[in-house]
Amino acid sequence: MRRELEDRSIDCPYCGETIDLLLDHSVPAQSYVEDCQVCCRPINISYSIEPSGEILLRTTTDSE
Repeated sequence: MRRELEDRSIDCPYCGETIDLLLDHSVPAQSYVEDCQVCCRPINISYSIEPSGEILLRTTTDSE
């Protein structure tokens, strides 16, 4: 049975601290903004799930 939600850790592109994300496998592609849990700056998060199940995750700042 495949899990619908998956925990992922990323490094904040601003402060470098590790933060946790919860990715929803029921949505094949998604883009949203989430504030860093440490420095509170906005991180642009986008991901897609490949047919193989691999998750392609990208994080950027407003200046990128």
